[in-house]
Amino acid sequence: MKLTNLSLKLGSAVLAAGVAFGAMSAAKAEGLKEITVAYFLEWPLPMLAAKADGTFEKEMGVKINWRSFETGTAMSAAMASGDVHISQSQGLPPFVVAASAGQDIQVVDIAVSYSENDNCVVRSEFEINKSNAKELSGKKVAVPLGTAAHYGFLRQMDHFGVDLASLKIVNMAPPEGAVALGQGDVDFACGYGGGLTSMKKHGNVLLTGAEKEELGILVFDVTSVPADFAAEHSELLSKFLKVAADANAKWNAGQPEDMLKKIAKQSGMDMDAAKSSIGTMSFPSVEDQLSDKWMGGAVQTFMKGVADVFVEAKSIPAALPNYDNAVNVEPLKAVK
Repeated sequence: MKLTNLSLKLGSAVLAAGVAFGAMSAAKAEGLKEITVAYFLEWPLPMLAAKADGTFEKEMGVKINWRSFETGTAMSAAMASGDVHISQSQGLPPFVVAASAGQDIQVVDIAVSYSENDNCVVRSEFEINKSNAKELSGKKVAVPLGTAAHYGFLRQMDHFGVDLASLKIVNMAPPEGAVALGQGDVDFACGYGGGLTSMKKHGNVLLTGAEKEELGILVFDVTSVPADFAAEHSELLSKFLKVAADANAKWNAGQPEDMLKKIAKQSGMDMDAAKSSIGTMSFPSVEDQLSDKWMGGAVQTFMKGVADVFVEAKSIPAALPNYDNAVNVEPLKAVK
């Protein structure tokens, strides 16, 4: 498949992520006084309630600089430069892109699973659905390259038999893609979170979350860190994961209203939008995350599959032989 423009753009993202692999080592600090954590706005996670309460700082004993991002590829670049120590809810595909390029980063937690909250939306006027999806051939699409939405887009186009070379693919973060879709500048768009919610005002999805899962298109985010940060500050990292895990457990136990209010405010959403989005998400327990279904083996295998799809699409030059070293379960095992 020819995908010259896509390859060039994603290649640039990979290059940006790889410019400063050694920067974190240079920033090594015993007795770390503060850290920077990357997260997404319009992405309502239970841990945001703990952020609002200052629980992370309280339990970890460090100042936390919270920095919002629009894509996981930007998170990779920030970790490579040493600007970010922990990326919360980074999409697995952008993680795979960076790791495949040689960036020494590790998955330390499964942040959220969300098959319904990541998708492609086709403008209503085309009346295209899963029964006639081949009619997407020749259309213009907005895709945030190197993200979970990009991976889902590639898998869906392959499933429907749409030749990627026939599409005009433009790299846009989900909020930008939603605007372009609404203005008619693109024919369909792929994204997640608030961007996807906005996209749905102008069209329809091709496949439901359940239908994507049947095709093996899993959609989940991870907590990721530079490998040297995990090695040098494992105890601090475990404390971060513990606070997030406790917030997830509290949410899973009853979805309390006061917690939702904090989550909505921290994510920059109104209550209805936050409730709608988080309703499509699931938060695996620590025990589940450490099982074979997740970090006990399935995640490593899935990463290899994602990388091979990107290689086939000529989006990245090569995959690693395996992704075993890209998963570090030790900090999560220490969570009690």
